[in-house]
Amino acid sequence: MGLIKDIYSSTFYNRFAATLKKVKPSFRPELFIKQAMSPAFRKMEWKERMNHTTTVLHDFLDKNYPAAIKEIGQIIGQLRSDGVPGGLEHIFLADYISRYGLDDFRSSVKALELVTQYISCEFAVRPFLIRYPEKMYAQMLKWSQHKSAAVRRLSTEGIRPRLPWAIAVPALKADPTPVLPILENLKQDPSDNVRRSVANNLNDIAKDHPLIVLKIAARWKGISPETDAIIKHGSRTLLKQGHTEILDHFGLSSKKLDVGKFTIITQNVSIGQDLLFTFDIINHNTKPSVIRIEYAIWYLRSNQTLSKKVFKIAEKTFPPNSTTTITRKNPSAC
Repeated sequence: MGLIKDIYSSTFYNRFAATLKKVKPSFRPELFIKQAMSPAFRKMEWKERMNHTTTVLHDFLDKNYPAAIKEIGQIIGQLRSDGVPGGLEHIFLADYISRYGLDDFRSSVKALELVTQYISCEFAVRPFLIRYPEKMYAQMLKWSQHKSAAVRRLSTEGIRPRLPWAIAVPALKADPTPVLPILENLKQDPSDNVRRSVANNLNDIAKDHPLIVLKIAARWKGISPETDAIIKHGSRTLLKQGHTEILDHFGLSSKKLDVGKFTIITQNVSIGQDLLFTFDIINHNTKPSVIRIEYAIWYLRSNQTLSKKVFKIAEKTFPPNSTTTITRKNPSAC
């Protein structure tokens, strides 16, 4: 398996330049490739290469931003005609909007809506949320009812309070109120990708505002199996924290349960060796019980502090008045 940075290569740039030539007859592929494969290119990591590609593309597009965006739309159309799917290597098309279009809200909103249907614009939308919060909240609410699932996903993924690897939007972490109407619109979305994004958004909110998620879980409960699945996935952080109210929501209880015969089989774990342990779950209830079993390991950091990581073993129904032996192997890679 190659390095992610290698999605940008001479092969990629030659193919992309051939597409660009079809869109702009005056385009000079050899000059584009020379600039893309600059002397510094080899030492660049993935994000540097992506940013570099955005900069090089800018040199060959119309200097008028709305006209350049029109050309990007034509490039995407040609890529589709050439049978080229929108993969991660094309994320510089989204990056172009946030890099060069931040001062042109109207043109950029149209561009985000277009480009995200080829390659996701969830990262590109973040600077606009910071510069134009109220206008973008309204726009993303509108997108949540778009006919394209990719645009609907952008409306929830792009506005996540804690979107990984993205520019932070502190206002949304402090107050996720603008996010909630979007999630309401999408809680029964036909697209699994959109519903998964809704769940991830809820999980983000739960880290800072658990009561908001608990209220949503209560309100959405039983609407549909799909919505129940969103609640479950969106509550994963609260479940790992053992939050009492969310455990009650899912009918999970530790009443009349005991853990017995806990034994660590590998007393000394070497690098590359798995940790093996076993224990009993003793259910004293007179009825079958749904039990969620998790365990935590504290890892020693280089600064001699401990980092806790929680792992799920199972969530299933255990018979009444039963003792069940659980054996677990924690891979060394964890």
